[in-house]
Amino acid sequence: MKNLIATLSLLMATTLPALAQESAGRSRQSLMEGVISTLVFGIIGIVLAVIGFKAFDLAIKANIEKEIFENKNMAAAILAGSVVLGISLIVAMTIHS
Repeated sequence: MKNLIATLSLLMATTLPALAQESAGRSRQSLMEGVISTLVFGIIGIVLAVIGFKAFDLAIKANIEKEIFENKNMAAAILAGSVVLGISLIVAMTIHS
């Protein structure tokens, strides 16, 4: 835990000055626009990732959640994780472009 706190504090100490210099010419309004757009796109991305996972779950006609939580099927958990990561990458690239 101490290593994690030390690493995070070192990371903040090295990146915050660079971010402060980069954003020195920006106004508060542009900062708020950035925060709001980040929240909106984050929510859209999460919703699309969940919809994509549910569509995959319907397409394979198997209950992945039951396999993971009740049967403790590690292969199903790895499959579900890879599906979510794949869908998230597609959503992220779509939002980014």
